[in-house]
Amino acid sequence: MSLRVAVAREAAPGERRVALTPDVVGRLETAGTTLVVEAGAGSAAGFADSDYEKAGATVVAPGAALDAADLLACVGVPDLDALRAGQAVVGLLQPLLRPEAMERLAARGVTVVSLDGLPRTLSRAQSMDALSSQASAAGYKAILVATEHFARYLPLLITAAGTSRPAEVLVLGAGVAGLQAIGTARRLGAVVRAYDVRAASRGEVESLGAQFVELSSVGEAAGDGGYARALDADEQAAQQAELAGHIARHDIVVTTAQVPGRRPPELVTAEAVAAMRPGSVVVDMGASELGGNVAGSVPGEAVVTPGGVTVVGAGDLASRLATSASTAYARNLTALLAHLVVDGELHVDLDDEITAGVVVTHGGAVVHPATRALLGAHPTEEPS
Repeated sequence: MSLRVAVAREAAPGERRVALTPDVVGRLETAGTTLVVEAGAGSAAGFADSDYEKAGATVVAPGAALDAADLLACVGVPDLDALRAGQAVVGLLQPLLRPEAMERLAARGVTVVSLDGLPRTLSRAQSMDALSSQASAAGYKAILVATEHFARYLPLLITAAGTSRPAEVLVLGAGVAGLQAIGTARRLGAVVRAYDVRAASRGEVESLGAQFVELSSVGEAAGDGGYARALDADEQAAQQAELAGHIARHDIVVTTAQVPGRRPPELVTAEAVAAMRPGSVVVDMGASELGGNVAGSVPGEAVVTPGGVTVVGAGDLASRLATSASTAYARNLTALLAHLVVDGELHVDLDDEITAGVVVTHGGAVVHPATRALLGAHPTEEPS
C-alpha cells in the first residue's frame, strides 16, 4: 500500500515555487508514497514535466492531480474548497491567520498539516525546518534585490578613475534570514552591521565579519524557542528612536522581522526613511498584507520616496529564488512525510512532539492548541 501524494500549481498569484521536486521522488517512494504531479506545476521553478516522469512520478492534466490523491503537498495555501473528506494537505498554511478556515476543513474531515508549527529547537526536526530553509533563500535574495536598486558598487574599489568607498549595510534581525543577508553582503564586499534584540545573536553576527549594533534603550528580548519576544509599546518606541540614527548612516537597510500570525513590528519609521541619503535602499522582508517593518513599504513594489530613497516591499523573496528554494523545501517536506507516513498511511500520533506541532486538524476536529485557542476553545480541552 502506498500513500498517493499530489502536487498542483501553487494558487497564490506570482508564486513560482513547487512543493516537491524531481530529485525527491525516490525518497518519497522509500517513505511509502507515490507522486502525482499536475502538468506544469514545476515549470516556473525550472523543473519540466519530463524531469518528474524520468524520476518516476506520474504527470497528469491540469486540475486532475488532486482527484485520486490522499494528500496534497503545497508551498502556500491552496484552494481549500477543493479538498474533500479523507484527504490531507501539507504546506506552509499559516493556520493562525485563518482559524475559521481550519475549523471548516476539520468539519469536512480534512487533515491539515502545516510546517509553520514545527518545533524548530528539536534536533531531529532540523531536516524538516521549511521556515528556516525559505528564510535562508529570502535573506540571500534580499541583498541581490538591494543591489538592483542601489546605483553604486558594494565593495571598496581602487581604480585609475579613483576610489569607490564600500557600501554600508545594516541588517535588522539576526535570525536565519538576517544571517544569510549578512553573509551575502559581506561576500559582496560591503561593510555590514546588524542589530537584534537577542543579545545571544552577537556571536553569530560577529562570526560573519559584521559589527553588532547595541541599543541602550532596549534590554534583552529573547523569547521561547530561540525567537525574539514581542516588545511592548514603550520598548518599541524607544527602539525606533534609537535605530533611526543608525539607519540614517547606512546606504542599504534590510529588515527581517516577522511574527507568525500577527502584524510585523515597525522598525523603520517614515522619519527614519526621510533622514536617509538619496539613493539609499531599504528592503522590507516583513512586508505583507498585514503590514511591514518599514513605514510606506508596499508588498511586491519598489517605492521611491520624495527624498530619493527606494523602499522595496519584499515578502516574496524565496519565490524569486524559486529553484533553490523549491529544492530545499522539497527536502524538508520529504523528511516530514518520512516521519508521518507509516506502512503507506498517514500516521497521526499527537503524543509525538513533531506531529503535535504540525498537525492542525485531524479526526474531524481542530487539534492544534494555538489554533483552537483562537477559535475560543481552551488549548488543553480535548476535542469531542
